[in-house]
Amino acid sequence: MEVLDKTINSYFDVWLGPRDPRVKGWLLLENYTPTFIFSVLYLLIVWLGPKYMRNKQPFSCRGILVIYNLGLTLLSLYMFYELVTGVLEGGYNFFCQDTHSGGEADMKVIRVLWWYYFSKLIEFMDTFFFILRKNNHQITVLHVYHHATMLNIWWFVMNWVPCGHSYFGATLNSFIHVLMYSYYGLSAVPAMRPYLWWKKYITQGQLIQFVLTIFQTSCGVVWPCAFPQGWLYFQISYMISLIILFTNFYIQTYNKKASSRRKEYQNGSTATANGYTNSFSSLENNVKQRKQRKD
Repeated sequence: MEVLDKTINSYFDVWLGPRDPRVKGWLLLENYTPTFIFSVLYLLIVWLGPKYMRNKQPFSCRGILVIYNLGLTLLSLYMFYELVTGVLEGGYNFFCQDTHSGGEADMKVIRVLWWYYFSKLIEFMDTFFFILRKNNHQITVLHVYHHATMLNIWWFVMNWVPCGHSYFGATLNSFIHVLMYSYYGLSAVPAMRPYLWWKKYITQGQLIQFVLTIFQTSCGVVWPCAFPQGWLYFQISYMISLIILFTNFYIQTYNKKASSRRKEYQNGSTATANGYTNSFSSLENNVKQRKQRKD
């Protein structure tokens, strides 16, 4: 394993240049192998999990879901607060911020972004809960793609560009996750479900997040600083892929449901009208039959 790690690290150093020495020796960052293994295991569970659960009763998981979602809500809130304060303390430039001019604030941002990277490993549990509860319809291409790629992308970000312009997308995403995981935590309590109305707006918020991230990343391309340009182009490309997938999800989930409801309503109205007509005709026939009997 050690030989493999050294080989992989040497290739990365050739392709991407020297790593940021400030994260040397940090948990899971020294070598790529653990992150890769976790990702492969995740995909194996996504593939084999539903097959294993096929003939089994779904698990409720209600209690642990409340705790899990509450924990991620608090972690996301912590990351959002620390990133905002770190950026303000370092006087970060919105248009382009390099990775070595924020002083001690840079280290604060790096420490928070490590938690952000680690949270992507924790979030694999989202999918595992779907499998255990047999909610397989929620394990979409978008869901698996997003979860499997984020952990890997942020391993590279943490090793080469762990602060500076990297802060923006993580800050917005942490805020969105406060809303999202609080929603899921509350929805695990049946009594709360009638009062939860903001699920649709979470997806809208995610799409706005991606657009804003593209805009802010593009600023670093137009008004460049010492932040590596290749990372900016990669982030723009990745955000575009998420916009495409999330837009498709939004249309499939909300627009088609609304259209389906309208059709159901129209069909229901027609059925009622037909029922009324048929009843009226039936009543007329009964009256005629009685008259005929009397005659």
